[in-house]
Amino acid sequence: MNNLFEFQNNLLKSVNNHFFRFLYDKVDLKQRLISIKGLRGSGKTTLLLQLIKYKLGVSDKILYVTADHPYFYSNSLFNLASEFYNLGGKYLFIDEVHKYVNWSRELKLIYDGFPEMKVIFTASSALDIYKGESDLSRRVKPYDLPGLSFREYLNLLDRKKFTPFSLQDILKHSQKISNEIISELNKPLYQFNKYLKKGYLPFTAEETEDSYLEKIYNVISITLTSDLALSYQLTSSDVIKIKKLLGIIAGSVPFSPNVSDLARKMEISRDYIKNYFVNLTEAKMINTLEPRLKKTGALQKPGKIFLENTNLSYALTEKPDTGNLRETFFLNQIKNSKLKIYSHTSADFMINDDLFFEIGRKNKDTGQIKNLKNSYLVLDGIETGFKNRIPLYLFGFLY
Repeated sequence: MNNLFEFQNNLLKSVNNHFFRFLYDKVDLKQRLISIKGLRGSGKTTLLLQLIKYKLGVSDKILYVTADHPYFYSNSLFNLASEFYNLGGKYLFIDEVHKYVNWSRELKLIYDGFPEMKVIFTASSALDIYKGESDLSRRVKPYDLPGLSFREYLNLLDRKKFTPFSLQDILKHSQKISNEIISELNKPLYQFNKYLKKGYLPFTAEETEDSYLEKIYNVISITLTSDLALSYQLTSSDVIKIKKLLGIIAGSVPFSPNVSDLARKMEISRDYIKNYFVNLTEAKMINTLEPRLKKTGALQKPGKIFLENTNLSYALTEKPDTGNLRETFFLNQIKNSKLKIYSHTSADFMINDDLFFEIGRKNKDTGQIKNLKNSYLVLDGIETGFKNRIPLYLFGFLY
């Protein structure tokens, strides 16, 4: 165990408090079992180490381990927890738990057997923590860590102190908020376009544009070939087909897929296609948009398909469509903010049951939504909002 503490302390030395993800202040460390899921590179490891260093304070009652550490070649997670607990351990942080074969069963044993110890673990976005061998649904407090919002991107790169705004704040006070942002930020539209291309994951601070996209390729590859395959027990043949489907999606988004046509094209059954859409959604590779009244389910026909974030668009297509980038960004930031968003016949998007949004360039008119109450034009290419005309980039300040 001394080696594990030494490993932890070496990692903590490299962690600073210059930038915190939005989830840092939201994680309730009073909970006994906490999960943090997210896309590779979203900052889960750094978040754990910051919680230890700056929220709890480093002590021998706190231990960070990563599930792929060589220690676990000859030791079980449960035995580690037992030994640590007997030494007075209070907090056990487990990074990348999906890499440990019996994670679900042993987390349940740890939870039931050591009631005074709190366990915080991270997992791939592809992992369904409720479908392991043991039922954790009544025990775990789940959190999701998506990629950076535009606000976080600015705070990370420029050491800004922008705070988030609620959707209602943005709708009611877009002119005031945008003017406040402009007073602190030079060329917001230039920064916004940079974010769309290489700003979604925190390693953007360390990389050039070319090397960032190369890392995005690696995130895609490892997510599909390792995380997704491990979490859903997929064969190499499944992974190849999922990659092919993602390529088709990237070249077509946004689109409403014809499952039968796709099945014929890929020479697999319709049910496989539907399952692959679920897999890609769970892996944070795509977002689906459904109408409000549609009954959803794992094997329902998927609605309109988008890539999960705009960086994927740049990585998977040579020249992303500008209109698609706008809609992908809007859908991504709304979903990451845990707001309910749907497709609509007379607008691009509906939020909740009564807010309607049309996305477009700066000179777009209200023709399509003029008969809808509570309707808004969300426009790219404008810096300042006025009445129901709201700058697109403002929706990057929701979290």
